Amino acid sequence: MADEDLMPEAETPERDPDTSDMFGAPAAAPKAAPAAEGREGKAYQVLARKYRPQTFEDLIGQEAMVRTLRNAFSSGRIAHAFMLTGVRGVGKTTTARLLARALNYESETVHQPSLDLETLGVHCQAIIDGRHMDVLELDAASRTKADEMRELLDGVRYSPAEARYKVYIIDEVHMLSTAAFNVLLKTLEEPPPHAKFIFATTEIRKVPVTILSRCQRFDLRRVEPEVIIENLKSILGKEHASVDDEGLTLIARAAEGSVRDAQSLLDQAIVQAEGGAMVTAAVVRDMLGLADRAQTITLFELAMRGQAGEAIEAFRTLYGYGADPVVVMLDLLDHAHGAAVAKALGPDALGLPKEQAARLAAIGAQASAGTLSRTWQMLLKAHDEARRAPDPKAAVEMALIRLCYVADLPGPEEALKALRDGAPVGGGQPAPSAPGPSGGGHGGGAAHAFAAQARPAAAPPPQPQSFDEVVALIDAKREIGLKLDVERFVRPISFRPGAITFEPAPGAPANLAGRLVSRLKEWTGQPWLVAAEGGGGAESAWERQKREEREARAQIEADPFVRSVMDTFPGAEIVGVRMMATPDAAPPPEEPAEDDD
Repeated sequence: MADEDLMPEAETPERDPDTSDMFGAPAAAPKAAPAAEGREGKAYQVLARKYRPQTFEDLIGQEAMVRTLRNAFSSGRIAHAFMLTGVRGVGKTTTARLLARALNYESETVHQPSLDLETLGVHCQAIIDGRHMDVLELDAASRTKADEMRELLDGVRYSPAEARYKVYIIDEVHMLSTAAFNVLLKTLEEPPPHAKFIFATTEIRKVPVTILSRCQRFDLRRVEPEVIIENLKSILGKEHASVDDEGLTLIARAAEGSVRDAQSLLDQAIVQAEGGAMVTAAVVRDMLGLADRAQTITLFELAMRGQAGEAIEAFRTLYGYGADPVVVMLDLLDHAHGAAVAKALGPDALGLPKEQAARLAAIGAQASAGTLSRTWQMLLKAHDEARRAPDPKAAVEMALIRLCYVADLPGPEEALKALRDGAPVGGGQPAPSAPGPSGGGHGGGAAHAFAAQARPAAAPPPQPQSFDEVVALIDAKREIGLKLDVERFVRPISFRPGAITFEPAPGAPANLAGRLVSRLKEWTGQPWLVAAEGGGGAESAWERQKREEREARAQIEADPFVRSVMDTFPGAEIVGVRMMATPDAAPPPEEPAEDDD
């Protein structure tokens, strides 16, 4: 072998960047720097992870659970197994990790389990990062078999390597098989003193009672919308973004009590605006695929009045704006529930803006409890049909037609009473049909519709066009008691034909709105919505009359002649003021007719 073969291969010198290629090739372009993964060179972290609670004080809406755990830790009564249950996004996994830190908390001054996690302990960062060897976090969906559970529990009998306790966090524990639960049962029944178990589940009913009886159970509550809104506002302040209050309300309502869902929706809403501009409610509504709540209440009012054509047109308008038919049906279900609750507890129990609560309360005042219950059942069935139908839009329209038709029919109790009394049973105010060649009573459905077209319809009674005309109608019908109550206790806020909103004066009867609705429907033949709100009304007729009397008395007392009389007769007082009727001017005398003679 030649000596040259034994010599190490010389390194090829790098090319001088200042020289050109001998073959005329262009100089190599400099290597591009790797693209930054985020604004500041690191991957973006979603809000739900970025603002995950790091202490028990950061947990939102779970004060009862934190108080119980704090008392247990302070007294040394720490259970060996915890069962955390609740809907998605309320903090089950976060609470489990905080419990693991609290059980193994140790610092230079604290050497016992503690819920005060403001200062990171010896093991806290490793547990947060998920790399602590004594804290095992598992997903039950991937370990459903008995052999896998037995393999997992083989290490329970060994003492922890570093921390105080060996902690097993099992998420979605309800997905374990029956055999796996049986393997876990023996360990839970006689656990070693150094082992702690923390289970989390959204389906508590699927967990065997034998497991539940060996755990300390905590039901994590749904977080109220007001609490979620405050949390979202604090996040917006830290992120230097802005969403208007109505948009935050829509997000909190769509989250359905889940903080994580609300933060994920907020993350999506922030990017809807450019240049840090405020995200409006319309943008959030469009993002969520929601219809305007005021418009869906109008749709519900039209359906409850039986106005099928107007209801379908209103729904098609919402559909044209991008509203999801299934979501519209959910809103109608919510309105039916709200009207029933307002009927039982009042509009303040709905937790809605004043105007929307008043409109739903007016619907509840007009409809009976049986009607609202039947409406709920029909809408519930229609919602299922809309979800399964090949054309959800058509399914919702058919549901509206069905709801408008039934809105004009009597309830079962009214129909039974009519049958007992021998009266015709039908919807609305049908006119008697012409006798046919064969028996069968009055025709219903299409037969009644065709019969109604064959004869001229009776002219509807005139509708009041102002609140004063309503009072005049009550006076004309000689409803003295109702007239006195309306004049004394009704402070009008707004009026339109078919709807009255008023502020009740102190001492107003609780059934005043219902009496007014009943009488106006009876006299005009049309349904009316009468709603009572908390404030903002004008004077009642009685208050206006008293004010005018006071003003007239003050004007008379200020008259110079009256003041001179009062000064002339000390101790005199004005007992009353009566307005004298002005006599009509006498007609001019007729000129005597001239005598032709």
